[in-house]
Amino acid sequence: MAIELLAPAGGPEPFRAALAAGADAIYCGVGNDFNARRGAHNFTYDAFEAACREAHLAGTRVYVTINVVVRQGEMARALALVRSAAIRGADAFIVQDWGLFHEVHRLWPELELHVSTQANVHDARGVAWCRGQGAHRVTLSRELSLAEIERIAEEGVELEVFGHGALCFCYSGVCLMSSMAGGRSANRGLCAQPCRLPYDLVDERGRALEAPGRTRPLCPKDACTASDVGALMAAGVGSLKVEGRMKAPDYVWSVVGAYREQIDDVLAGMAGPKAAELGGTPVDKTVARRLARAFNRDFTDAYLRGTSGDEMMSYERSNNRGQLVGEVIASSGGQVQRRDGRGNLHRDPRQDRRAAHCTVTVRVSEPVGAGDLLELRPKDNPDAFLTATVPADVHAGGTVECKAARPMPKGCPARLIRSKAAHDGSSQALGREVARKRPVRVRVTARLGRPFAVELTCVGGPLGQDGALPRAVAEGFVVEPARTRAVTRDDLAEHVGRMGSSAFEPVSVEVDMDEGCGMGFSEAHKVRTAACEALERAIMEPYVARARGLAQVSGLEDDTDHPAARTAAPEVCAIATTPGVARAALDAGAARVYVPSDELAQGAWPEGCVPILDEVCREPDHARLDAWVRPGEPVAVGNVSELALAAQLGASPEVRGCIPVHNASCLAALERAGAVGVWLSPELTLEEISELAPRATVPVGLVVSGRPRVMTSEHCVLQTADACIHDCPRCALRRRRLSLRDRDGKLLPVRTDLHGRSRIYDAFPLDLTPQAGELVRAGVTRLAVDVTLLDEGEARAAVTRLVRALDAVAAGRKPAARERHATSGHLFSGIG
Repeated sequence: MAIELLAPAGGPEPFRAALAAGADAIYCGVGNDFNARRGAHNFTYDAFEAACREAHLAGTRVYVTINVVVRQGEMARALALVRSAAIRGADAFIVQDWGLFHEVHRLWPELELHVSTQANVHDARGVAWCRGQGAHRVTLSRELSLAEIERIAEEGVELEVFGHGALCFCYSGVCLMSSMAGGRSANRGLCAQPCRLPYDLVDERGRALEAPGRTRPLCPKDACTASDVGALMAAGVGSLKVEGRMKAPDYVWSVVGAYREQIDDVLAGMAGPKAAELGGTPVDKTVARRLARAFNRDFTDAYLRGTSGDEMMSYERSNNRGQLVGEVIASSGGQVQRRDGRGNLHRDPRQDRRAAHCTVTVRVSEPVGAGDLLELRPKDNPDAFLTATVPADVHAGGTVECKAARPMPKGCPARLIRSKAAHDGSSQALGREVARKRPVRVRVTARLGRPFAVELTCVGGPLGQDGALPRAVAEGFVVEPARTRAVTRDDLAEHVGRMGSSAFEPVSVEVDMDEGCGMGFSEAHKVRTAACEALERAIMEPYVARARGLAQVSGLEDDTDHPAARTAAPEVCAIATTPGVARAALDAGAARVYVPSDELAQGAWPEGCVPILDEVCREPDHARLDAWVRPGEPVAVGNVSELALAAQLGASPEVRGCIPVHNASCLAALERAGAVGVWLSPELTLEEISELAPRATVPVGLVVSGRPRVMTSEHCVLQTADACIHDCPRCALRRRRLSLRDRDGKLLPVRTDLHGRSRIYDAFPLDLTPQAGELVRAGVTRLAVDVTLLDEGEARAAVTRLVRALDAVAAGRKPAARERHATSGHLFSGIG
């Protein structure tokens, strides 16, 4: 089974680079409001229309990313963007927000919709639910194994998998770290990438526990599945996606071109010299080299292999590693900096002028070219790195002398971090009049007494509306007998096959002609040109017809019912992780207690505790999670798979805040799917809550106290201590109260569960109890205290505080002021 190669484009130049490199499809953003890479250049409408035309003529599809949550007041603009992009040629839309998904499907059922990885879908049941909502394709979570993907593919829904590029540390769609730290939300396309920064893992006394060099415990290597292409095809993956909408054209051209070659080699069963440089199965050396010389943090395919340990982490650095190509063997013209016994650097200031003209000699183990940029980074002093340009081509095993700002110690690794060949190749591709020509079969008919005809048929690419490859025929002058020299088949093949600046190139030319035909070649050229124009019209006609239909849609009105505001007494709720804390919360006045299902499976709990199901529900998780979904009983669900199961079994599912609800359409869609309660996202403001909550027909909840969970990761953060025993239930570190300490000294608590998944909590507790009255008036009827990180006494005090705040509101008094060191989260300062 063939697999689509899906390339990123942050703007017109990377788009053309992807096209030139052989992408089957390209995904990009239009405008800067509604896509998960708002910092990219992205497209204007005019530039997007031109890009779509060039792509479609080349046989490449174009997908538009609208993969962020959409606010209530933004829905009309988001829908207008969808329609405008569809009119201009978008083939599909990649969507995170279930409200936007519902509205697009309602208004324009003919449009193709793909579920974004931001929607946090990672099992067959979730994929089947997406299909029921109208999804044509689902982009799976990056954390899945090949075995899981193969099971999911049995559902018959087209699957898209990230195959190359940056890995998020957190499960996509549930990360709040950037949002809570500085208001830049990943759910709005503004992630500040705090996962790439240094942190210390510290114990209860603030003592650092991480092993030497493991300063970036949240920084994964980049994904690379070049060695897994065949396995992904066999598993049933329909699209292999390259991450990189913030990357330059040379990166896109190089990486997409490498995967184009690898996919084609796998499909052709190519034999010959191979190198297993990127994984367990053969990868051609040239493919491996191109990938290694593009930006990377080193490579991993650990998730596909079913692992998530140290092998996938880039603990020591978060920037580009490039490819290791050799080492320094000598330096001349300066003095190498050295450390004394205290670790301080020393050099003779008199050597500075000489150092500016020093020469560093590097022995290379890989070929390097003139203009390549090397990074020289000493092993014992990595901060004292420098870069040097290669002056000439050198083969593997040779040496090269580079001018450098100062000497480097012998044995210092040399890494190629910028490839001149990649830069030149992308520049050349961008300079072409046509980025990529579509191959066509040409048939020329020259029969005496009949019109001269040229027929063009596309080779490969999307099929036309009739299920066949696009084709076109043009006829011209009537063929007459030759008056002098008769034309030959070779003459016609040569002249008709010259397609110049058209969008096509011939792969074969068949000539059907009578003997003795005569004609002027200029007339034949005109017919060929007419055939090219006709084929362009045939390829573009489906888009033109769809644009006509979409242009006639008059309104984008909201069809969501707006029920009258509900009046209900507010309930105090608590989220607890031990029976003692649960009882303390109940004694303090909590009406409902929610408990993670793993904890409910242990110990003697009070009656009536509501199970909390994980925000992650993969195929192996069903055995421990599904049993807690029971007919007629409440359950708090963390993703659409669990919602689907609860609706199927007749349970009473409450949707957790990790399924973000930011608009009334999303609220209505989840209610139709069976939700009997909704917990709102901590990224909402009080104004947004006031817009949404009154529109719900089910109880609306909000966590008003406690530390928000900001990350959930498959990789165990505690492994940064380099003391993993690979037995989570017996892990002593897991039972301690550990934290990550950031550069400013703030502490982010870390808890790892029985399955090795880590959850990281915000550095500051949330306290919205002073706004209890405003929240109740806004329509929030369930106010929760998250006492996950508290002991029994602390939990009792926190619940009591909320009970007193509500009592004060009922009595017309003002609740107590916010607790010291606590924050109001996003209640008054929303996300971007």
